[in-house]
Amino acid sequence: MDAKSVASQLKSSGLLRTQGLVGGKWSDSYDGKTIKVYNPATGESIADIACMGGRETNDAISSAYDAFQSWSKTTAAERSKLLRKWYDLLMAHKEELAQLITLEQGKPLKESIGEINYGASFIEFSAEEAKRVYGDIIPAPLSDRRLFVLKQPVGVVGAITPWNFPLAMITRKVGPALACGCTVVVKPSELTPLTALASAELAIQAGIPAGVVNVVMGNAPEIGDAILASPQVRKITFTGSTAVGKKLMAGAAGTVKRVSLELGGNAPCIIFDDADLDVAVKGTVAAKFRNSGQTCVCANRILVQEGIYDKFATAILGAVKNMKVGDGFSEGVVQGPLINEAAVEKVESLLRDATSKGAKVIHGGKRHSLGFTFYEPTVVTDVNNEMRISREEVFGPVAPLLRFKTEEEAIKIANDTNAGLGSYIFTNSVQRSWRVAEALEYGLVGVNEGVISTEVAPFGGVKQSGLGREGSKYGLDEYLEIKYVCLGNMNKE
Repeated sequence: MDAKSVASQLKSSGLLRTQGLVGGKWSDSYDGKTIKVYNPATGESIADIACMGGRETNDAISSAYDAFQSWSKTTAAERSKLLRKWYDLLMAHKEELAQLITLEQGKPLKESIGEINYGASFIEFSAEEAKRVYGDIIPAPLSDRRLFVLKQPVGVVGAITPWNFPLAMITRKVGPALACGCTVVVKPSELTPLTALASAELAIQAGIPAGVVNVVMGNAPEIGDAILASPQVRKITFTGSTAVGKKLMAGAAGTVKRVSLELGGNAPCIIFDDADLDVAVKGTVAAKFRNSGQTCVCANRILVQEGIYDKFATAILGAVKNMKVGDGFSEGVVQGPLINEAAVEKVESLLRDATSKGAKVIHGGKRHSLGFTFYEPTVVTDVNNEMRISREEVFGPVAPLLRFKTEEEAIKIANDTNAGLGSYIFTNSVQRSWRVAEALEYGLVGVNEGVISTEVAPFGGVKQSGLGREGSKYGLDEYLEIKYVCLGNMNKE
């Protein structure tokens, strides 16, 4: 499959959009500026998109605020039906959307199809849960009182999303927001905006009213500042780096906005001596190398107990050697390129630090012969927890192996970080799995499983990995205000 022919087909299908969406209308930037979107596998330009800023964002906020007045008053059943139509359209166009993700983000087409299924599932789940946002009746302390609790939509939501999952990071936020009666202004990454715009086009086709979903992209600082400054935006939801999350959290204080943050991770993957070796290798490879290691829940530190260390290192080396690297449209490819040159340079810097301090590269460790931003799947042994590769998020296809002796030592190493998003355990002991899962300071724990994200379970971190949860019934609470109502004089006519 040729990337250029894919782009041409997508354009003719109406899903390759290059303008922003403000108040139900596709719009160029007001000053006519554009920025290019590149295919990371080839370095070629895919499209020139509108480079928007503060003025366009303020208009999008106004549109969302106006639409909120009516959207928040629609019945849950009506919102549910529209979300279901959107889900159906996402699934009907699964192939085209997957091609779009591979084109602008680089992941293998099979993974892109998996992301469409995963991303669309949040819209389907939200459609179902829209009808189950329940309040409470509270037994009153006095006979002439009636007390009840309402759950009402927060208001306009600013949703800022990253490049690594161009659909799923949007649907995971927009689905529950719309289900609760909120309206949204979405700012996708400038590196991967095309999937966001295509999904917005399908939202329009589903009949979601003008202004309920708005999309602006371009000048990230200007867009972010406008969202932070506006008193009409009542909540910000963000997935991205911890550094940016801290800035958004500080900026939101000016108007006391509600904030949900899903930030960086430093996931430990703990392999105990009693683990099933095949299960541990399969799960670790899935947790580490999915999306070329560019996920916030990637296994960032692989802690292996000394009794199984050498066997595990040999086994994972065998698995990694068989990984085919290439353009995501090529048959059999399981690892695509990194997103850009800066991502490659970060991986190189972390590896240089590790090897200078005694770590050994037993496979990979350099740019791939394909060129561009392709990087070899890499396995590194003799890593310790003081190296930068253990302290910082790699966000690349590098598996650092650390040795430990006891369960207590593993837990101490695992928790010795400011991050607290994803974590993994491989053991055949039920008792140990409970003990370690409870002791790990992380929002997510996978036991004998490397892929644990699902729309029906809460996703989010602790410590500096963020605030709030996405997915599941708990994710809807992030978009709801609780209102207490007291009715007096109930015994009088």
